[in-house]
Amino acid sequence: MKNRCHYPIGTPGQKWTEKEVTEWRNQTQIQRSYQQDVVSKIQQLEHHWIVESYGALSYDTERYPLYVLKNSAWHPDKPTVLITGGVHGYETSGVQGALLFAAQHAADYQADFNLVIAPCVSPWGYETINRWNPNAVDPNRSFYQDSVSEEAALVMDMVAKLDGDILVHIDLHETTDTDESEFRPALAAREGLEYIEDNVPDGFYLVGNTEKPAAQFQSAIIAAVEKVTHIAPADTQGKIIGAEVVQKGVINYPLKRLHLCTSMTECEYSTTTEVYPDSPNVSTQQCNLAQVAAITGALDYLKSQD
Repeated sequence: MKNRCHYPIGTPGQKWTEKEVTEWRNQTQIQRSYQQDVVSKIQQLEHHWIVESYGALSYDTERYPLYVLKNSAWHPDKPTVLITGGVHGYETSGVQGALLFAAQHAADYQADFNLVIAPCVSPWGYETINRWNPNAVDPNRSFYQDSVSEEAALVMDMVAKLDGDILVHIDLHETTDTDESEFRPALAAREGLEYIEDNVPDGFYLVGNTEKPAAQFQSAIIAAVEKVTHIAPADTQGKIIGAEVVQKGVINYPLKRLHLCTSMTECEYSTTTEVYPDSPNVSTQQCNLAQVAAITGALDYLKSQD
């Protein structure tokens, strides 16, 4: 029997109004610094990357400028690779893994690809260690026209203005124990639904595109990441987070229907990484390196297809 619980904000069976959203927002706290943890590292890359601001979040434009890194050897004839991190701001290794790749590994791929890296799409979420934005909106369910999420709308506008089509999009995420202790209960409360506890996958996995699954591409990423951290097994029903496991460590989602970040382009190859940072068998550095391995595994595969 799975546990049920009542989230402390809201009335059971009733969707949140602005009153509950305000109550939820007021209980959030700044817990770390986007400027110190992220912006300072971006600034250190200015000699090797083109660093551009593509806007700022209206919650605090001075505190939350948004940055994208582009390699200087840009050529419209080369395939373009989009890497996003921090769409869910609390998923730390997505942000730090993107920055680590940019600092230490990207030079190996700049001759072959145009690289575009948005390392922290949701800086308010990063600072408050939160899945949502201040309006209790999930940016990673908001990639659609006239989005209600500033985070999604701004990065989509930036990508739409790029010179050339996107071949591959790698979106860096984590699945954490707080998904079950905080974020899914909050989601159920916001929607006026009963929360029923689920399991958190123990290990790394990928979310591909139901319409363009790219099985060999996903398999190459899993093989690369497996050298760094363990891969999540299927549960007793052959599923991970309720989705059928189509191959080792891989599930597929209907990206467009769910308005996920990796649905923002018509790219041929897309994947969403899911690192598990709460395992006693991994360190923070391993989580960051797993994100890097996912990126390099994907790019090495694409290079091998030439």
